[in-house]
Amino acid sequence: MQTDIRRANLETLAAWNANAATWDAKMGEGNDFVEILQWPSILRLLNPQPGQHILDAACGNGLMSRRLANMGATITAFDFSSNLVDFARQRTASEFAISYYVLDATEPTDLESLGNFHFDSILCNMALFDIANVEPFFRILPRILKPGGIFVFSLMHPAFNNPTSVHILEESDLSGEIVTQYAIKSSRYMSQFQAYGLALRNQPKPQLYFHRPLEYYLNLGFQNGFTLDGFEERAFPPEIPASNPLSWGGQFNEFPPVLVARMRLAAR
Repeated sequence: MQTDIRRANLETLAAWNANAATWDAKMGEGNDFVEILQWPSILRLLNPQPGQHILDAACGNGLMSRRLANMGATITAFDFSSNLVDFARQRTASEFAISYYVLDATEPTDLESLGNFHFDSILCNMALFDIANVEPFFRILPRILKPGGIFVFSLMHPAFNNPTSVHILEESDLSGEIVTQYAIKSSRYMSQFQAYGLALRNQPKPQLYFHRPLEYYLNLGFQNGFTLDGFEERAFPPEIPASNPLSWGGQFNEFPPVLVARMRLAAR
């Protein structure tokens, strides 16, 4: 089992290093998923304050780190892709209080280096499903958070936006009127599995997605001393156009492609 996890992790690392330049160029400082679905909920649930020390776990090109630092927080950020961390550093102005590190969230020895910090809050934005084994990360959280601190994470919604999800457009003639309907079909949810996918169209190399049902993440949090005290499912409003008829957009406004959750560590 550990051999399989290590192999999958190495393959994932190779993919993200290969895709880093494409990801940074296309994602930049955010897209519709960030602006409409992720950031508003992160602001509400994380509630960042000037002077707080926040960990941005699996930070990618650092776009969330920079937003939080711009609000006056001190940020420690890490990713396992050295190429992504390089782009994060290049994009970060010197006046921002951000320290970037190359660390692997699956490696307990890497995570141990975070034990010198006691963070006010921790953010992991749209990354848990990219990590081959999230259990070491969840185990370290209580040791690096202040009592009563919060952990906010966002996910591709595992029920509606998992690797088996298929977007459907149907037309029907009801009562003499042509009706267009959009739907989501998914063939797997409860079982854990991994599958290749594309975070961005035309990226150089597919990466592995690690699908887990929501109960898996929540139970990991509960087992490590957290309670769930904030939860939002985020769908595009109807007026938001899609880049093509079957891409995520307002036509799928009944289905949330993203969820954001807040877990709070019990005060000791």
